[in-house]
Amino acid sequence: MHIAVVDDEEIVRKRLQQALEKEGHRVETFSSGEAFLGGLDGPRFDLVFLDVVLPGLGGMEVLRAIKARTPGTEVILITGHASLDAAIEAVKTGAFHYVSKPVKLEEIRHLTRKALEHKRLLEENRQLKARLEPLEGWGEMIGVSPRMKEVFQVIRKVAPVDCNVLIQGESGTGKELVARLIHRESSRRDGPFVAFNCGGFTEELIASELFGYERGAFTGATATKIGLLETAHQGTIFMDEIGDMPLSMQGKLLRVIQEKRIFRVGASRPIQLDVRFIAATNKDLKAEVKAGRFREDLFFRLNVVQINLPRLAERPEDIPLLMQYFLARYRKKFGKKISGLDPGVREILLAYAYPGNVRELENLIERAVALAEGETITVDDLPPDLREYAGGPSGSWTTLENREREYIRKVLHHTRFNVGETARILDLPRTTLWRKMKKYGLSKL
Repeated sequence: MHIAVVDDEEIVRKRLQQALEKEGHRVETFSSGEAFLGGLDGPRFDLVFLDVVLPGLGGMEVLRAIKARTPGTEVILITGHASLDAAIEAVKTGAFHYVSKPVKLEEIRHLTRKALEHKRLLEENRQLKARLEPLEGWGEMIGVSPRMKEVFQVIRKVAPVDCNVLIQGESGTGKELVARLIHRESSRRDGPFVAFNCGGFTEELIASELFGYERGAFTGATATKIGLLETAHQGTIFMDEIGDMPLSMQGKLLRVIQEKRIFRVGASRPIQLDVRFIAATNKDLKAEVKAGRFREDLFFRLNVVQINLPRLAERPEDIPLLMQYFLARYRKKFGKKISGLDPGVREILLAYAYPGNVRELENLIERAVALAEGETITVDDLPPDLREYAGGPSGSWTTLENREREYIRKVLHHTRFNVGETARILDLPRTTLWRKMKKYGLSKL
């Protein structure tokens, strides 16, 4: 990347320049905001490390000028403790992140890699959108089936209305995509979209992530941490796997939704919030309420409008479109000149039941593109257990549950029953994997 370092301390400029140039980036340094802005009409910078406190023109003024002239330039603020509040406010209004002095080089390298990945994904999405404009659907939500048209209709109606939304659907059906689409089509589109997975965490960790904490609030709290709820101010927070949130934490979340304010851990003063809540779950929350595992009052607060996403098997008309979409995405990602799918591959992919829904179809296409050696994806590029669908009699097919059980069993054996690694491979929350293991009798014994 082309990176600028704007700081009045020469030692800071030199340290960052040396560290970033070792990573292969092109770096220019500036001792003042005026000097930097004077050269901003030249080659565009991908990333700027910007000191908040500068002689003359301050860091906040420089940030606003950068965003006005080159909105695609990412800015990471360098701040002392006294300017922490200003840095937090700047992040809310467009800065990519901030680091505190004294600067740690490993943190600089990490944030640079994150900024590079962020820019790469934005550009990839822009190119994909342009290439796939003929596809029918909405953004990354692809579909022409009656079930998806119903979903799109509800999204169009609810997005402009600033109410809470509950999205229900199996894992892999696209719940986060729906949440992002609602945010993008709402009046909050220019605010942040913040996602948090509620599954598999203790109440203490969830509170720390959602509410943040003050410096010195507990042992190890060496700096103030901004919680995700505060980060989402004037935007949207997406709470995935809300059904897995501990009961005690549900009460705290209910209070936040009702009062529109939070307390950081260790703080005595509240912080007012302006946040839209979108929650998602693969559970039947009404059943969870009856079983006493989910608060009824929280359910009603979240369930102002409910969107139910269909399984991929319930929308077979969309499979060819999704195949085309993912093929274009991974053809570009892997630099492959693949023209399409062999007819036998299409037959298999159209017949398969997809227990993992759209996410599983995406993974299959990604794998096939990565392994393909010619210009066409063939049956040999598919997993061995899928090849039985090629022209086989329907009477030889097994049930969906048996196929899911066998697949989970194979991954468990591959990881030697490492539940964390198995959950990562299957892209499932740990709690969901534990339930499925119990359901199918899968254990070391």
